This record gives sequence, C-alpha cells and structure tokens, in this order.
Amino acid sequence: MSTCLIGLGSNVGDRQGMLAEALVRLARTAGVELTARSPALETPAVGGPPGQGAYLNAVALLQTSLAPQVLLGVLQRIETDLGRRRGEPWGPRTIDLDLLLYDRLVLATPSLIVPHPRMAWRRFVLEPAGQVAPTMIHPLLGWSIQRMLQHLDHSAWYVAIAGPVGAGKTALAREVAARSGARLLLAPHDSTSLARKDTPGDAWQIELEFLKLRTRELSARRQQWRAGSPVVGDYWFDQSLAFARAWPRPEQREAYLARWEQARRRVVRPRLVVLLEVPPERRDEVGQFLLDQALKPDQGPLLRLAPGDPQSAVREVLAALEAMK
Repeated sequence: MSTCLIGLGSNVGDRQGMLAEALVRLARTAGVELTARSPALETPAVGGPPGQGAYLNAVALLQTSLAPQVLLGVLQRIETDLGRRRGEPWGPRTIDLDLLLYDRLVLATPSLIVPHPRMAWRRFVLEPAGQVAPTMIHPLLGWSIQRMLQHLDHSAWYVAIAGPVGAGKTALAREVAARSGARLLLAPHDSTSLARKDTPGDAWQIELEFLKLRTRELSARRQQWRAGSPVVGDYWFDQSLAFARAWPRPEQREAYLARWEQARRRVVRPRLVVLLEVPPERRDEVGQFLLDQALKPDQGPLLRLAPGDPQSAVREVLAALEAMK
C-alpha cells in the first residue's frame, strides 16, 4: 500500500457538503483506505478570474493499492460526478481534488505531475496538510510538510526570479512588482561576463565587486526583510554560482566559489525562486548549470516557468505571492 496526500477544495454551492461527499466517495473506492482528514480552512481564491467566492480547503491522507494514474482517474471521476466542469484555469469549481504526494514518487507526464508542482508554497495546502501528515516528505525538496510550512512562516517575504541571460527576468519582476505593490529589487548588474571566454583581464575584479554588491543588497541584516511587505528581485544569489562554473580559468573559478560560499552564509534566502526556462535546444552551458543548481535538494520552493506567454508568467507569480500569505 502507498501513502498519498489528497488536496480538496470547493468555492461553489454547499462547499462543506461537497468536501464531505467527495471524501465519502473516495473512501468507498476499492483499493483506497481513508486514514485522516484535516478540518476545512477558508481562504480567498488564488489566481483565476476576479470576483470568486472564498474556498474551503482540506487535505486527506489515505493508503492505496491503486497506481498513480488509476488514482488520478478516480479523483477526476468523483469531480465530474459532483458537477465539476473544466474551463478557465483556477476558475470557480464545485469540487477540486488534487493528488499532492504519492509516497516519495516523482512523476511527470502530460496528465499527472507528482509531487503537485505548486504545493510547496501554497499555504492553503500546507496548513491543512500539516495537521494530518506533518512528517511526510516532499521528494524533490527533501523537506517535510512541517518544514515547508515553517519556511512560509519564517522566511523573508522575498521572491527571486532567475533565468538565463535574455529570459525576461527584469521585465517579469517589474510587472509583478507594479501589479502586486511589492518592492522591486534589481540586480546591481546583468551577470554575463562570467560566461564569456573572451573576458578582459580586469573582468575578474569586476565580478568580485559584483559579488560584494549582491551580498550587500541581500544581507540578512537589512531592514527591508523585516518590513512585512513582499520584495521581488530580478536575480537569485545562487545564480552567480551557475555563471561561475562556466568561468574558463580553474584557479579563479575555485577562488570565486570559495568567496561565494562565505557570502552565502550572510544573505537572506528567498521564500520562492522563480526559474524562467528556455527550450532545451537553446539551453547553453550556463543555462544547464543554472537548472542543475535550482533542482538541487534543500534549495527550497521552486516555480519553474516554461517558455511562453509573458502574461501567463505574471499570473503565475502573482498567484504564488497570494498563496504564500
């Protein structure tokens, strides 16, 4: 039997009744044993069209012998039977059932992604989940539910936007800050020289100065992190490491990495990293290093945004900001 975590939500009609009926139907399913259910939590709708009613959210813990895709089919059938109609993303719904975790399985198919790709920063998921499965582990982060919730409670209210040169980090940060009221934090420079093979002789000192500037801007002692309002930046401190790995001179690269490690202890860590990706065929050495860095365990919540509509990226980050409150 596998241990699974299921998210439930409703913001149309008899919300409490919908959650209860969905759980009854799930518990009656062959191969499913419902072991715990959290109380319902009322939260504003996140993302989607304006004017929606508030959601009731809950989380259920279950044991199952069903394979992940089969369990997904069960959840979707219950949604349909209870009147769910799929339309605009994040739109109003009678019932929403999400497969959040399936043991420590990592799966990405066109129809199912496990762990749920947005659960790590959604308070309306983590708070009820913490009541039924606080020690359950997110297999990509290596963090428990309890630790993810503590991260939301105690980390700096800071979103760092990362990506290869030309991915649109600054434009996205400016738009999100303008629409959310967040403070905008722009990089002291656009770090490209570390990735160039024809860097002039003084570039090394320039890069060290840039590292010093970024360390100062992100110093954990600065008052901006205690102001209670969000900060959105167009750079991620760890992104410097990805550029440094492409530095052509090994002795300078090692020296830079040592200084970076020392500086990292003094900088604030973001509540969420947003990674703007490029198509694999356009991903250069630096881009691959950056992706590898972002996917390392224990880095914290990561929102990966595939190439596409810039306004879709804005909506994703705005929704993430709302979900972390």
